[in-house]
Amino acid sequence: MPLGIYISVPFCRTKCTYCNFASGVFSRPLFARYVDQLCADIATADKTAAEMGGEFSRHADSVYLGGGTPSVLAPDDLLRVFEAVRQKFEVAPDAEVTVECAPGTLNSEMIETLLRCGVNRVSLGVQSFVDEETRSVARLHTRETTLDDIERLRAAGIANINVDLIAGLPHQTAESWEKSLDDAVATGVPHCSVYMLEIDEDSRLGRELIAGGTRYHAHFVPDEDLTADLYVRAVQRLNEAGIRQYEISNFARNGYESRHNLKYWTRQPYLGFGVDAHSMLEAASDPYVLLRVEELQHPATEDEGGMRPCAVTQANLDAVRFSTPDSLDAYLAALQLTRAPVSRCAAREEEFFLGLRLNRGVDLSEIQARYGLSETITDAVGELVSCGLVEREESVIRLTERGRLLSNEVFQRFITIPSSV
Repeated sequence: MPLGIYISVPFCRTKCTYCNFASGVFSRPLFARYVDQLCADIATADKTAAEMGGEFSRHADSVYLGGGTPSVLAPDDLLRVFEAVRQKFEVAPDAEVTVECAPGTLNSEMIETLLRCGVNRVSLGVQSFVDEETRSVARLHTRETTLDDIERLRAAGIANINVDLIAGLPHQTAESWEKSLDDAVATGVPHCSVYMLEIDEDSRLGRELIAGGTRYHAHFVPDEDLTADLYVRAVQRLNEAGIRQYEISNFARNGYESRHNLKYWTRQPYLGFGVDAHSMLEAASDPYVLLRVEELQHPATEDEGGMRPCAVTQANLDAVRFSTPDSLDAYLAALQLTRAPVSRCAAREEEFFLGLRLNRGVDLSEIQARYGLSETITDAVGELVSCGLVEREESVIRLTERGRLLSNEVFQRFITIPSSV
């Protein structure tokens, strides 16, 4: 099965106050060093896959540069990254190639570089078309900048454009949100992503909200009820405009669904490179490889006497996940990857909490055929249906509108399922 390739670029012009990603503002001399490390890691991807116990494929049908803001890289550095990818992988001629860009970073040279790299999809971190709202969270662009970037991308031949919006930004109201939705629709972009503001201790704005303070415009953040209403309105408005919801946070015109992100939600294999990049590969079929991986990660001691057995046996192993360090210093120091074998039980849980993100839902008959279903699962489905969080049509279950708002509670029901079937 072809891979999806994700490349993390953790550099930004400014750190948005709501951001909880592993990104930040760094000196430009670090950029080239980072790209050097990226290219080295891409060149040894097959070796890394073997060390992690995963099946490696040279075939790829999606490439995604995220961040951070990949468009802050120098054109030559972007070209180096894509050259490294194409030297190591056979990228399909019709592959989806996406780069995340901040409005205002797309000068003529950068757009030309994207075309030279084979980019055919751009994701713009707009967040809002209302200037007061973007300024309040340290975004540097304006509405006019965004509209100009969209037109210039189209003129250059890149029409597959996504626009990110966030519900719950400081100063946001039902009226201002309607303006952002109207502008998003009016641009004619074929894809929109709509997120509700995350409040946690991993962002400056989140910490200020938790503390009850007023820095970063925290006292102007809408309450949870209004934020939920804004999200519901986005679903209605975008669906009415033909930009139909296909995943909790994602909306697309027919044929423009994100092929790369669908790999995550449907558990297709992908490889990640760079800071805080995650990978998932099918488990290697060679039992010696799996035993060797376990031996390298957990060497046997003299007291144990001999090789330590695999924590997850080959027969029960479905896939392997692994990730890079989540800080730039640790990544550049080439610290060890974090590896997590995925058992068949864990894979079944993932089928539920990833598959239910999609509007098409999860087919219980397919889960039954692949992994088996337990009485615990059947009971959980019945309870969620009775609570109005999930609806069922024959063997397919999917989230209701209320279920999407409370999706974490729904997913939790499938994470603690016993391993027996």
